[in-house]
Amino acid sequence: MYLYGASGHAKVIIEILEACGTAIDGLWDDYTSRTELLGYPVKRYNGESNPTIISIGNNQIRQRIASQLECEWGCAVHPSAIVSKRAQIGCGTVVMHGAIIQADAKIGQHAIINTGATIDHECVVGDFAHISPNATLCGNVTVGEGTHIGAGAVVIPGITIGKWSTIGAGAVVINDVPDNVVVVGNPAKLINNNTK
Repeated sequence: MYLYGASGHAKVIIEILEACGTAIDGLWDDYTSRTELLGYPVKRYNGESNPTIISIGNNQIRQRIASQLECEWGCAVHPSAIVSKRAQIGCGTVVMHGAIIQADAKIGQHAIINTGATIDHECVVGDFAHISPNATLCGNVTVGEGTHIGAGAVVIPGITIGKWSTIGAGAVVINDVPDNVVVVGNPAKLINNNTK
C-alpha cells in the first residue's frame, strides 16, 4: 500500500495500516522535501499503479488527486472501529480509531470517518466527505459530496446536507442544509456561502 501525501493525516493512516498488519511500501508527495515519514520512504509520484490511499485531509485536494491518478485505491479501517457487516465503505476511504458505522450506512469513496465519529443506520455519506472527530450523524442522514462535518457536531435523524458545505464544530443541525454553505451554532444557522 502507498499513501499519497506525507503530512499529519498520513501519520494517522500509517498507524491504522500498521494496526491492520497491512504492508506500507512508502508515500508519494510532490510538494515536500521530506524523504521519510515515521520510517517510511517519501518520494515523488512516478505513475505506479499500486494500491494507494490519498492521505490528505482537504476534501477538494483529495478529489483533485483522485481525478488525476490512475491507480488502484486502497481502504483503511482501524481495528477498534465498529463497522456493521451491512454497511458499505467506498474505495479510498479511511475509518479511524473508535469510529462506529451502523447497519445499512453507505460511505462513499475517498471519505474520512475520523476518530470517534458515529454514523448511524441508513446514513449516506458522499464521496470526499469528512466526518470529523466525535461528530454524530443520527439515523437516515445524508451528507453530500465533499461536505465537512466539524468536530463534535450533531445531525438529528433524517436531515439532508448538501454538497461541499461546512458544518462548524459543535453545531447541532436540525434543518436540511443546502449545497455550498457554512452553518454553525446550536441550532445551526447559515453564516455564509462556501466556495469550492
